[in-house]
Amino acid sequence: MTLETKRLILRTWEESDAEELYAYAKDPAVGPIAGWPPHASVQESLQIIRQVFSAPETYAVVLKETGKPIGSAGFLFGDNCTISLPEDACELGYWIGVPYWGQGLIPEASRELIRHAFTTLGMQEIWCTANLENANSLRVQEKLGFTFDHDIPQYYSELTNEVVSLRASRLSRDDWESMG
Repeated sequence: MTLETKRLILRTWEESDAEELYAYAKDPAVGPIAGWPPHASVQESLQIIRQVFSAPETYAVVLKETGKPIGSAGFLFGDNCTISLPEDACELGYWIGVPYWGQGLIPEASRELIRHAFTTLGMQEIWCTANLENANSLRVQEKLGFTFDHDIPQYYSELTNEVVSLRASRLSRDDWESMG
């Protein structure tokens, strides 16, 4: 499936995206704050595309202007979520390369994904977690209408092998519909 916004195309990741993925995912300012280690090689990025980004409802965030992926956004379901969620709920996750920070691209992509989740996937709630130190991600959640639910002060991240503090926020279908 492909989704589209004014400036972006959201599409499935392709193996040919490995070099572009590596260009942004190797940056230590990106992965660790999002809960994963920086990529060490193009080959590792290719493996991530094959093993992680091949999951349903995981999208490459592609800039229309260049046709190249600059980040990723999508949903986690069931046991893959950070927190335990009912079947009619999912968890939104996203990241974007540093050169594109502060341009409103992730909120733009996420708004389209949220619309898709509520109107096509039949979700009743969307959750989002972020490291409490990740002010940018927390701000994105606010812009999208997510509201604070609870903090997780001692969350163990297997990918980074560290304990971090997370904030869990939620957006209900009713709240989304009332935002019009």
